[in-house]
Amino acid sequence: MSPSSPRRPSLQQIVEGQRRAAFVGREAELDLFRANFALPPEDPRHRFVFHVRGNAGVGKTSLVREWREAAGEFGALTASADESADSVPDVLAAIAGQFAEQGHPLKALDRLLATYRRALHDAAGRLAADNETSAGGPSPGALAAAQAGLIAAGAIPVVGALAGGIDPAVVARGAGGLRAVFGGRARQQEEALLLAEPVRVLTPVFVAEIGRVADAVPWVALFLDTFERTAPQLDRWLADLLTPGRYGGLPANLVLTLAGQRRLDPVHWGDRGRLVADVPLGPFTEEESRRLLTGRGVVAEPAVREVLRLSGGLPVLVSTLAANPGAAGEANATAVERFLAGESDPARRAAALACALPRRFDEDLVAVAVPQDGPHAVPGLYDWLHDLPFVAEPYTGRSRYHAVVRAPMLRLQRTGSPQRWKAAHDRLAEAFAARRDAAA
Repeated sequence: MSPSSPRRPSLQQIVEGQRRAAFVGREAELDLFRANFALPPEDPRHRFVFHVRGNAGVGKTSLVREWREAAGEFGALTASADESADSVPDVLAAIAGQFAEQGHPLKALDRLLATYRRALHDAAGRLAADNETSAGGPSPGALAAAQAGLIAAGAIPVVGALAGGIDPAVVARGAGGLRAVFGGRARQQEEALLLAEPVRVLTPVFVAEIGRVADAVPWVALFLDTFERTAPQLDRWLADLLTPGRYGGLPANLVLTLAGQRRLDPVHWGDRGRLVADVPLGPFTEEESRRLLTGRGVVAEPAVREVLRLSGGLPVLVSTLAANPGAAGEANATAVERFLAGESDPARRAAALACALPRRFDEDLVAVAVPQDGPHAVPGLYDWLHDLPFVAEPYTGRSRYHAVVRAPMLRLQRTGSPQRWKAAHDRLAEAFAARRDAAA
């Protein structure tokens, strides 16, 4: 291709263009977001935080992508992160990298992040070296001790299975080794503080850098997707960012978008409601579903009606069935996988499916659906169910799954194992019969 020839679009640009062309619906949400950029920050109607929430598969990520494109139309400098950035340093690094790609590097933050990464690497290396085996290489135990030491210093977030998976003795050894690493020169002491309290050290620099670049652009728009997974690490930090005097003044032309399955934690966000636009997403309307199907070439009315019946308007199901209107089993499995994507324990996943059988459930019915004296018992199951974002009316004795979540769960179980399906219904029927007799 000659220098004067127009630059060909990349593969990613072509795929993104096709995705955007296939995007349908959500006009009200798009209009709401665009209208916010037409309001000056001083206008009481302007919102500084948007929170998109809804069940898995409802189209939050697609909407956030459209919002980011819309922000760019207003000249915004944009950056996004998802669950792959599950700590404050990771989020800051993702933002800095994307800003740099758009010609607005955050040089002071980049330097501090480089120092942080180097200090983290050096501390882990020294702790592992202190625990090397006689063979000359760090043993798994030594590496665990190094990691435990960094956890003790707050440099690595403790989440998920890791939270209960480290021997306290290993933590103690690691913490002692880390203190030894941190001894010495002033630079090492500064690095020790950075490792021990990365959020407190990095955030003021980030705020100052954001304020600097915000003077050069009309808007700055940040997007954090899959917030239900990163909230344990980021929720308090974000709320503190908005607290006057905590980390410095944020620029008034900053707009933050969060997308997750659950409502924002009222402990952290309760007194910041006036800043937040709450945007709940529900299933597609029939008109929106039909538009998506038409765009995918599904126009035969019998096929359209079958997709509408099976999908309940859930975008992930509509999209899956549009590709193959006859693949109901594949669509059900895809939807259920999305609903339970945050849970890796197979026993809990199986229990969540089993508890979809009763239309409404209480603690006694949960024990019937998943017998707690059987091989698949799940401790604390009733409380865990109420942490799921698609469970409505919690702790009322009449808790229930959202309809668009329950339907594919039932279809998947009915077609997967008819014998298990029958046995579960027999247990529930006996429990309801006993309740009927007691009431009579």
